[in-house]
Formats: sequence, structure tokens, C-alpha cells
Amino acid sequence: MKKTLLFLWEIAKIVVISLVIVLPIRYFIFQPFLVRGESMEPNFQDGDYLIIDEISYRLGSPERGDVIVFNSPTAPSQRFIKRIIGLPGETVVVEDGMIKVLDKEGTAVLNESEYLSGIETPGNVEISLGEEEYFVLGDNRVSSYDSRRWGPLQEEEIIGKVSLRAWPVAAAAAIKTPEY
Repeated sequence: MKKTLLFLWEIAKIVVISLVIVLPIRYFIFQPFLVRGESMEPNFQDGDYLIIDEISYRLGSPERGDVIVFNSPTAPSQRFIKRIIGLPGETVVVEDGMIKVLDKEGTAVLNESEYLSGIETPGNVEISLGEEEYFVLGDNRVSSYDSRRWGPLQEEEIIGKVSLRAWPVAAAAAIKTPEY
């Protein structure tokens, strides 16, 4: 009886220590995310299992090209995955199938050829971003519900940056932000 109680006590200690270590990591540093839908094709597929880095944006600001997960501006219980295209203080213009991002001096700063080729961006939108506002788009511009429809994304809605594709195993890799 005493050996059984000691054994159970040891198991309980291991479980408590594991929870003390794992739970903070899971809820404050890294979080899993499952891609649903085709809005990020060809770079992310329906069913991809991703790891979201929640701590990077506590130490720095989101950058153009980062793939992020955020609470939907129109349905906060839903989470979306999109790519940051426009940064605070910039103006984003979508017209004639093209997208232009203009910095404060009016200079175009966007070249998406590193991760997209031959993709047109439907719509007719011009949005000037305020402080802590971002313009986000899905990589599959035709099938994406994004800033073209609901406007700028507030920084407070961002959960984290996609840092790793864990599934499918054949496509597992660290996710890099493109160079512009």
C-alpha cells in the first residue's frame, strides 16, 4: 500500500511539473494553428498544421511579408491567416489587378515575386493606414476574405507570426519573411 501511494505521489509530481512547464509555453509563447480553406494557396494548403510564435510581436513590430494569425475583425471567435502587405502610415492601392503600397513619401515599396508569381489582385480599394493598422491579404487573392473587404487590421487583433509548418511532414519547414 505504501509503495502504491509513493508511486502515485511520484506520478502526480511529474504531471504537475509537466503542466507548469508546458502550459505557459502553449498559451504564451507558441500555439498550434490548422489552416482551413484555400485563401493562402499556393504557399499554405488546407489542413497544414502550423506553429504560431506569440512572443515576437511583444518584442518587436510586425513586418511586411509576415504571415500572421489573428482574430477576425468581423467575427472575433474566428481566427484567420493572412500576409501583411501594408504597414502603419502607408497607403495601399488595389486597382486593375495590381497592388501598390506607397510609403509616406509616395514611393512604391512592394514586390511580391518571391512568394507569388502571376497572381492578380482583384478589387478597387485605396486605404491609408493609421497607427497600429495593417493591410493583410491572402496569397490566393481571388479566394481570400481580407482587408479589401473589411478594411485595416488593428494590431491588437494579431495573435502571432507563423513560424513553422509542422504538417504535412514532407512540407515541414521554418517560415521565412520574404525580402522586399
